[in-house]
Amino acid sequence: MKYNVTLKEISSRYVASLRKIIPTYNQEGLLWNQLMEETRGYRLQLAEPRMSLAVFHDEGYKEADVDVEIQISVIGPYQDTEHVRFKQVPEQLVTSTMIEGSYEQLGAANEVIAAWISGNQYEINGPMFNIYHVGPGTEPNPDLWVTELCYPVKKKS
Repeated sequence: MKYNVTLKEISSRYVASLRKIIPTYNQEGLLWNQLMEETRGYRLQLAEPRMSLAVFHDEGYKEADVDVEIQISVIGPYQDTEHVRFKQVPEQLVTSTMIEGSYEQLGAANEVIAAWISGNQYEINGPMFNIYHVGPGTEPNPDLWVTELCYPVKKKS
């Protein structure tokens, strides 16, 4: 599978955010359920383009107890809830690649991005994140999922 790595700016955005330690990566749905439950009465107005993403705050892959923050872009402002924070996320320069299909491709795609970063005189500048263009929340068939892997970067000095 070939992955096309691009360098691009991700615009500043206002988000509903929930960050927690979860048992494993595949339990990210717990966070989405909690965000939706805690903001149910808010009738959140989603921003266009809609960005649903997960930020992975740990350095490197972990087998358990992973630090994950989910974000969904909204038009606000809103009052924070017990666990959901509303905040402005600044513009970011990222390297990214698209994956069409299941998450089994994540390892190979991450390796391609890592090679691109080191081969083009960039360095990682913050935690990586996935943008879910089409995912389990909207499409049950994993073959139809579209995920964008993003690594914030800066030019090496």
